[in-house]
Amino acid sequence: MSQGYRWPVDTADDPNRSGSETGVTGHYFDPSPETESRPSTVDLHLADLSLRLATDAGVFAAGAVDVGTRILLAEDPAIRPTSRQLLDIGCGYGPIALTLARRAPDAHVWAIDVNERARQLCATNAVEAGLSNVTVLAPDDVPPELRFDEIWSNPPIRIGKAALHELLAMWLERLAAGGRARLVVQKHLGADSLATWLESQGWPTTRVAARRAFRILEVATREQSESD
Repeated sequence: MSQGYRWPVDTADDPNRSGSETGVTGHYFDPSPETESRPSTVDLHLADLSLRLATDAGVFAAGAVDVGTRILLAEDPAIRPTSRQLLDIGCGYGPIALTLARRAPDAHVWAIDVNERARQLCATNAVEAGLSNVTVLAPDDVPPELRFDEIWSNPPIRIGKAALHELLAMWLERLAAGGRARLVVQKHLGADSLATWLESQGWPTTRVAARRAFRILEVATREQSESD
């Protein structure tokens, strides 16, 4: 799947629709947001770190770090000590990617997003935070031979079920043997049905936490499933 195209989805009532308050059409998963730039900053405070992040209109959760993202990062901060290649799918302006990079300085974090503005912000935020172990890329630019020990993501649910399944299948196939993914999904946006689908596709999936309206899913590799 080439992720460089504009995913079709009906999000007329989506509160994260960029420019919704100004009447400008656009979504946070548009490759080149048409929403007028309105730079600002947001703060991410966790038990072990704090980050100030540059943000802008036209990207996901521009006004504040998304609740689901904060729950994902606060619920289980542990990154496996043997993990060296980490992936953040849909990095936005970088709260997950930069947190992973800070917590695992010996690992390399690959931050991907279709949104060009989000990628620029994430790269800038990594530099400002002094994190040299972050690489920000468009999804199609990730080296095809690269395999990931861990995937962390607040995935773009609102691209639609079929597109989301295709997106997750593509990247889960690139987990290294014994690797894992950690996904945060709102219950009312299909967390339980997504877990069922992942299981049906051969990825062992466990709900490791439930906080407020969110589920944290841990997804294991297919290789691990076949060897159990």
